[in-house]
Amino acid sequence: MKEIKAIIHPHMVHKVVHALEALEHFPGFTLLDAQGQGRGRGTGGAYVVTEEDIGYHRKSVLVVVCSGELVEAIVETIRSAAHTGHKGDGIITVGELGQVVRIRSGEKNDLAV
Repeated sequence: MKEIKAIIHPHMVHKVVHALEALEHFPGFTLLDAQGQGRGRGTGGAYVVTEEDIGYHRKSVLVVVCSGELVEAIVETIRSAAHTGHKGDGIITVGELGQVVRIRSGEKNDLAV
């Protein structure tokens, strides 16, 4: 089981979700609102927070739990749909999950998604 997290522009969520829903066997997603800082701020590429300048960028975090064989298709679908070519397009991470349990039924792992 894998967990895919994509940090993307909020205005790209609709386009990404629409593309994901076109995939066969897409297991669904969770969407979170987030704020944060990317890399490359300030002189020399390091962001230095001052009292006068504390700013965060709005982002959306899309979380998908899926079986391993779906990972590449989901990652590439997110990447291509969220791509604008500008700074701040976001990142996608993929992690291993030890166990997944559906609360309602008690089903585990692949049966849970």
